[in-house]
Amino acid sequence: MAKYLVIVESPTKVKTIKKFLGSKYDVAASQGHVRDLPKSQMGIDIENDYEPRYITIRGKGDLLAELRRKVKKADLVYLATDPDREGEAISWHLTAALKLEDGQYERVTFNEITKSAVTESFKHPRDIDMNLVDAQQARRVLDRMVGYEISPLLWAKVKRGLSAGRVQSVALRMIADREEEINSFIPEEYWTLDAILSVDGEKKPLVAHYYGPMDKTGAVKAQIQNETEADSVKSALSNATYSISEIRRSTKERKPPLPFTTSTLQQEASKSLNFSTQKTMRVAQQLYEGIEIKGSGSVGVITYLRTDSTRISEEAIEAASAYIAENFGPEYELKGEQKKTDQKIQDAHEAIRPTDLKRTPESIKDSLDRDQYRLYSLIWKRFMASRMASAKIDQTQVRITAKAKDGRDYLFTVPYSSVAFDGFLKVYSPSDDEKLAGAMRRGIDENTGLALQDLDAKQHFTQPVAHYTEASLVHALEEQGIGRPSTYAPTITTILARHYVTKENKNLYMTELGETVNGIMKKEFPEIVDPKFTANLESLLDGVAEGKVRWKTIIENFYPDLHTAVEKAQTELEKVTIADEVTDEICEKCGRHMVIKYGPHGKFLACPGFPECRNTRPYYEKIGVKCPKCGKDIVIKKTRKGRKYYGCLGNPECDFMTWSRPSGKLCPRCGSELLEKGQKLVCMNKDCGYVTDRPKDPESAETTPQQENS
Repeated sequence: MAKYLVIVESPTKVKTIKKFLGSKYDVAASQGHVRDLPKSQMGIDIENDYEPRYITIRGKGDLLAELRRKVKKADLVYLATDPDREGEAISWHLTAALKLEDGQYERVTFNEITKSAVTESFKHPRDIDMNLVDAQQARRVLDRMVGYEISPLLWAKVKRGLSAGRVQSVALRMIADREEEINSFIPEEYWTLDAILSVDGEKKPLVAHYYGPMDKTGAVKAQIQNETEADSVKSALSNATYSISEIRRSTKERKPPLPFTTSTLQQEASKSLNFSTQKTMRVAQQLYEGIEIKGSGSVGVITYLRTDSTRISEEAIEAASAYIAENFGPEYELKGEQKKTDQKIQDAHEAIRPTDLKRTPESIKDSLDRDQYRLYSLIWKRFMASRMASAKIDQTQVRITAKAKDGRDYLFTVPYSSVAFDGFLKVYSPSDDEKLAGAMRRGIDENTGLALQDLDAKQHFTQPVAHYTEASLVHALEEQGIGRPSTYAPTITTILARHYVTKENKNLYMTELGETVNGIMKKEFPEIVDPKFTANLESLLDGVAEGKVRWKTIIENFYPDLHTAVEKAQTELEKVTIADEVTDEICEKCGRHMVIKYGPHGKFLACPGFPECRNTRPYYEKIGVKCPKCGKDIVIKKTRKGRKYYGCLGNPECDFMTWSRPSGKLCPRCGSELLEKGQKLVCMNKDCGYVTDRPKDPESAETTPQQENS
C-alpha cells in the first residue's frame, strides 16, 4: 500500500488533516520556517549576485532529522504549507533541507481546513511556484539589508537594542507626522444655534438647527464664527415667528459591507471588540487551524486569514443565497455583485469567511472560548451581511422658516431618518455605521403651529485630526500600499516593543526615543521612510510574484544607495543621548530620583547613580486611584502567569487587591470601593450588591484586565 507524507506548517493542523485524509497519509509539521538567513551576519553574498546564504534555524535540527526519516518511508511527499508567499517559500526551503528531488514531492494548497477543501486539493497537486518564492526572498533580503545596515548605526549613535525596518520605519514616520500635525493645529472658534420650539398638541419640544439666512434664491449656509455673531443672530431671532415651510422626503440605499480582508478584520475587531492587531491574528489563526467542535471533531471554522481580496467562491455564494432565502426570505438576498476595485490587491485568496454558514456562532458557542466566539461572530455576521440586500433608509428633513422683525428670513432644519427595509442590517451593523436621527413624529406637517421657547447658542472649537490607533494605522498603511496582510500586526508589535511608540487609551503616541530614531531616519535615509518609495517597492514585489520582474534586479537597484547612505551617516551623524524618564520615586540607598529603564521583561526602576549605586525596583503603573485601605497608590501588577490585577503599592504591609479596575468612587450604600465592570460600577463588597451605570468617558476605551481575561 502506498504511503504518503504530508508536511504542514502548524502542529495544530496535524490531527485535523490526518483525520480528513485517512491511514495512508502521515501528517507532520515543519513548525514554520526551517531555514533562514543567519542572525550573526547579514547572510547575503553581495559580491556573488546578492545570493542569500541560508542555514538551518537553530533548534530545528532534530525536527528535520525526524522529517528525513519520514521522507525515506514515504512514496510521495506533499508540501501543504500555508497558501501564501511565505508558505510557498517554506515548501521550497523544505525541498532543500530534506534533499527532495523532482518527482519526490508535490505542492498542495487549501484555503480552508475542511474535509471537502483538503481532499479536493490533493486531487490537484502542482509544482512549487518559484515566482511566489522569489517574491518572498526579495522581501526577506530587502528587510535584512535595511535592518542589518541601519540597526548597527542606531546602536552606535543612540543606544543598543534599537532597530530599523523597511515597513516599521515608514509606520513610525506616519505616526510622527500625524503627531506633528496635531501639535501644530490651531483651533478655530465656531458656534451652533438651536431653536427650542413648542409644537401644537405636543408636550415634547422640537429642536431645530440653525442653517443660515435666506435670500431670494434660497437659504445660504452660514457658519457663526464668534460670540458677537451668535448674539446678533439670537437678537434677530428672539421675536421671530416660526413655521414649517417644507418637508422633504427621500429614500437612501445603504449598501452591504464587503466581506473581511485581513486589514478590515483587524480594523473592525479593534473598534468593536477592542482587540489589538496581534490578538486578532492570533485568535483568527486558531479559528482557521481547527477548533474541537462537539460532534464534528477538529475543524477549521474560517477560511485563510491573510488575504487582501474580497472575492468569494461560487460555492460560498450559492450556500449563502440558500441560507438567506431559507432563514430570512428571498427579499433579503443580494441582487447583483459588488466588488472592491483596487489595483494594489494580490487577489490570491478569497475573503475571510466561515467555512460552513450553518455553523452559526450560537450553535458552536460551547466549543469556543470568549475571544474565539466574539471574533467568529464578527466574521460570520460580516460575511452574511455581505451577501444580503441593501438597507433602505427613509430620510425626512423638516425645513422651518423664522421670519425675523428685521425683515429677513432664516432657515432652521430638523433631520429624521428611519429604516424602511433593514436588509443586511438585520444581522450586522458596522461599528462606524451612520446613526439614525429617529422616526419623524406623527402629525407634523406644513400646518403645524410652532412657538419659540428658547434659543440655545453653544461655543465650539475645531478639532485636529485624531491620533493614530492600531486600527486607523492599519487602514492608512493599506490605503497607501505599504506592507501586506501578513505584515500589519508584526509591524505595529515591533514599534511598540522597541518603545518607539506607546499606546494609551487605544491612541498611539511617539516617545522621545521614537522621535530620535525617526529624526535620524528622515535625515539620513529619506527614501527608506518615504511612503511612496515603500509602496513602489511593494508593487515591484507583486511584479516578482506575477513573474514580471526579476527579484535580484530590485536588490541590485536598492542596496548600493542604501550602503552609501549608511557609510555617510556613520561619519557625519553625531551621537545622540536619550535621557531616561525621571520618576518621583526616591532611591532608598542614595536618595536620587529613580529613572525608568527597559529590560527584556518590560519597564523597571533603576538608580541613575549606576555603577556606584546598583539599586533597582519593579516598575508599577499607577492608575490615579488611592488605596481605600491605606491611602497609597493603586498600581497595575501581574501574577506569575502574567494575568493583570490591581494592588496597593504598599504591599506586603497592605493586602488590598482586585481583578477589576477600582474606579476611585465609593459605594453610597456601604462606603466600599466601586469597581469597573464593563459599563457598570459594582461594589466590591459582595454582601452589599450595589450596582450603577458607569459614567461615559470617551478617554477610557482601553480594555480592562477583567474584560481581557474573562
